[in-house]
Amino acid sequence: MNHILGIDIGGSGIKGAMVDLEIGQFATDRIRIPTPESFSMEDVANTIAEIARHFDYQGKIGVGFPAPVRPTDGVVLNPPTAHHYPGWLGNSAADAFGQATGCEVTVVNDADAAGLAEMRYGVGKDVMGTVLLFTLGTGVGSVMFRDGVLIPNTELGKIYMKGHDDVAELYVAGRIKEEENLKHSQWGKRLNEYLQYCELLFTPHMMIIGGGISKKFDKFSKQFDLKTNTVPAELRNQAGIVGAAVATTL
Repeated sequence: MNHILGIDIGGSGIKGAMVDLEIGQFATDRIRIPTPESFSMEDVANTIAEIARHFDYQGKIGVGFPAPVRPTDGVVLNPPTAHHYPGWLGNSAADAFGQATGCEVTVVNDADAAGLAEMRYGVGKDVMGTVLLFTLGTGVGSVMFRDGVLIPNTELGKIYMKGHDDVAELYVAGRIKEEENLKHSQWGKRLNEYLQYCELLFTPHMMIIGGGISKKFDKFSKQFDLKTNTVPAELRNQAGIVGAAVATTL
């Protein structure tokens, strides 16, 4: 059986499960441990080791991390999205997690992990050309694929849009919809404006909308006026863990 431990590091919880890579589904129940308040490298590494012990696991581990990560060595390239604590920037999360677990660890950006899952098992399977996936939550995570190959660490939520004073994610993130109490139609118009800009920049073959809000896709997508086939993600809450496990195979 091709079962790999996938772990997703979030702002409030660190979640893990054994993943069956043949079918892209959990092979066990998911475990969730609250994210350490310190968010220090040591405390997060110890939490990951605790998850590995829970499954009595020794093997490859994939971890989705909330920041751009260099694919070759797991070095964190920007401060983590949810926690701006020292100790991460310029250091290898893969090495720290590997030392804590005694396992070979692959670390990828968490949005990239979700994209890997969606492209291998979900709506993006076998789609060629340029595919963009957006995770709309606290911020805007973005993922880009070309002919099924990941182009890591895109930050399209950080682009500036004409007529707006700040980055796009402060205009279209799922969090902004809630904070500004926007109706689905109002938020959908904003998202359409952003996606039209991404169309202009990249002429994608497909765009995929992920994050928890994708469950309401039919309510806001009525506002879309796009040339690109734009669809909701299929794997949703499992995508981060499944994609982290997939990353160990790349």
